[in-house]
Amino acid sequence: MMFGAVEQLLREKIGLDSGTVGLSVIRHALRERMSACQISELQDYWQLLAGSPSELQELINAVVVPETWFFRDREAFTAMTRHARARMRPGQPIMLLSLPCSTGEEPYSMAMAMFDAGFGAQDFKIDAVDVSTGNLAAAERAVYGRNSFRGDFLEFRGRYLEAAEGGLRPEVRVLKQVRFRLGNLFDPAASYGPAPYDIIFCRNLLIYFNRNLQDRALVCLKTLLAPDGLLLVGPAESGLPILHGFASARLPMAFAFTNVEPAKAPRMVAPSKSRFGPATPAPISDVSKVLSPIRPASSNAAKVERSVHPSERAAQSLASVERTANAGRVAEAKELARTHLGEYGPSAEIFYLLGLAQDAEDARSEAIQNYRKALYLEPRHQEALAHLALLLRKQGDIAGAEALTGRLGRIGKRSGT
Repeated sequence: MMFGAVEQLLREKIGLDSGTVGLSVIRHALRERMSACQISELQDYWQLLAGSPSELQELINAVVVPETWFFRDREAFTAMTRHARARMRPGQPIMLLSLPCSTGEEPYSMAMAMFDAGFGAQDFKIDAVDVSTGNLAAAERAVYGRNSFRGDFLEFRGRYLEAAEGGLRPEVRVLKQVRFRLGNLFDPAASYGPAPYDIIFCRNLLIYFNRNLQDRALVCLKTLLAPDGLLLVGPAESGLPILHGFASARLPMAFAFTNVEPAKAPRMVAPSKSRFGPATPAPISDVSKVLSPIRPASSNAAKVERSVHPSERAAQSLASVERTANAGRVAEAKELARTHLGEYGPSAEIFYLLGLAQDAEDARSEAIQNYRKALYLEPRHQEALAHLALLLRKQGDIAGAEALTGRLGRIGKRSGT
């Protein structure tokens, strides 16, 4: 009984869902805090927890396990600097947010990458937010050991870090670029910097939320992000932003999305149904063509129609499906995907898009089937791998999800992206 109350409290305060993080994580944190408080009965600990904000914070610190390192997923930092260059405005610094910032490796990596890209200290500011006071204390102490330096890209250490007791510390110019704050997406009183932000890193956080909380989190992120700003998520989360009006930045292995303004969302005509077979919908770009009388096609028009290669029409159809999904019209995207399948046959991309639409409607078993079909036709389909891993994790198949995530990482290393 009391354990369920603790679960609910953590869900309400920080969005932690036991179905995704695992009950064992919460139980371990409870044992740790009860031992620290010298309490043996869960009922007694619950009474303490319910009346003590400081103990609730200690439990949050215990349940939030940091897992990060410098320049984790380098492609994300390349996408960040590219977007920052495009948004440079005279006299206005680029505003960046790292949420959650964990123990600081990510926001400090952001600062180093911006310096490497030629930005000066006056050109950008980074806010870093986390729910754990323990993580924030470690980030401000900023002394890092071996576990914070992984992978093959380590040359930044000689340029930006210096020896300190117990490890390495970023130079003062890097430290000064980051402001740390306590907060989380679900706290209306959370203190951020002067939003909107040009770029937000929110990686590997959404996977710990259930679907309802993921939706709430993305609504919050959208309000924090400037129009046309850049959102970067983790590989297992990359199917979620497009359900909330974001558009893929189409940068391999960056898992980056732009905050598309509603006025820029494409308008699509709903597919018509005919007893003679499925019709392929097309966007209406000229109203006069719809209102004018129908005339017999001229020979020149017929030649133009014949000149469009079937592969080009298939590509246009796929693009229509993706644009419709990006606009949030999930039922229509699903119908368009099925129309495409009937006319152009199976492909990895159409199975992936169909799975994405089913995923958005929480039809998990159907989505899993289509993601697997996509991977059967294209085993290196990175987006299908990421979404399938996320679904398996939600269903409790942690081993299966980790196997897919590892496979995704190996593909990235082999491709050099």
